[in-house]
Amino acid sequence: MARQRKRKGDPVHGWLNFNKPVGMTSTQAVGLVKRLYNAQKAGHGGTLDPLADGILPIALGEATKTSAYAMDCDKDYTFHIAWGASTTTQDKEGEVVAESDVRPGFADIRAELSSLIGELDQVPPKFSAIKVNGERAYDLARDGEEVELTSRRVELFDAKLDEGSSEDTAIIHVSCGKGFYIRALVRDLAVALGAEGHVAFLRRTRVGDFELENALSPDVLEALDDVEARKAELLPVETSMPDIPQIDIGAQHAGRLLNGNSIVLLPHQMSGFQELRAKLQGEESDDRLALAVSNGQALAIGEVRAGHFQPQRVFRF
Repeated sequence: MARQRKRKGDPVHGWLNFNKPVGMTSTQAVGLVKRLYNAQKAGHGGTLDPLADGILPIALGEATKTSAYAMDCDKDYTFHIAWGASTTTQDKEGEVVAESDVRPGFADIRAELSSLIGELDQVPPKFSAIKVNGERAYDLARDGEEVELTSRRVELFDAKLDEGSSEDTAIIHVSCGKGFYIRALVRDLAVALGAEGHVAFLRRTRVGDFELENALSPDVLEALDDVEARKAELLPVETSMPDIPQIDIGAQHAGRLLNGNSIVLLPHQMSGFQELRAKLQGEESDDRLALAVSNGQALAIGEVRAGHFQPQRVFRF
């Protein structure tokens, strides 16, 4: 029987609320954090462009099992639109493809933003990480190939024009759902307003429960004395799942659950799950996903069905 290969590094678990600087890729950020924690495993909760700064949640160890939930979280952004020129990439790094003297008025910008709030069909930027026939759209676009991307249903919860905006620069704050592209919003705004414009500044200020005021920059992280001091900054694995109800299963069932077996839920656990689901997701929700915990420790993500909790992903700390 072949021996299992031992992972390099330490078994470090949890989420880091990382404040990514401009110029650093998401992959580079993960590599830096993995090195500083000497962690066996690391990943991120949603790509952030090198052009942008702000929150990039980074998962270590067992927290990587919850990365998909971080990607699905609502997000807040602040960005600047520089009016006068549109570029190939819809940001300041691209080549100028069109210019205009049109400078949209504040009232027109506010009206157009207001009209977009809600669900909408959005065509992603050609320079995006979406795969087309197995290749990244941005790779095809850089090679000069014509990239045709289909629209996606996304949601814009809120959008406000900042009072600090000027004639040449619109400062906008938005709150949006998963899969929303700020560069696509800027492209569509410019077209609707009969102007040319591109993203000159982009900052992600929130991802679910990860907020910018509590995020750690590379300098702050590196200045901490040792790995233990850095571990003290990690957040629990469930931080990426703010909308998923928790069920306290009690210590007596923990072993069974950790072995991948379902457990029977008592009436008060079922009613507690239903009440919490309604509070977090709304009265109409029939989502069966839940997080099983014991003594404040997350044990497994699973589904509640017919009075049972069936684990799907088990945490092994």
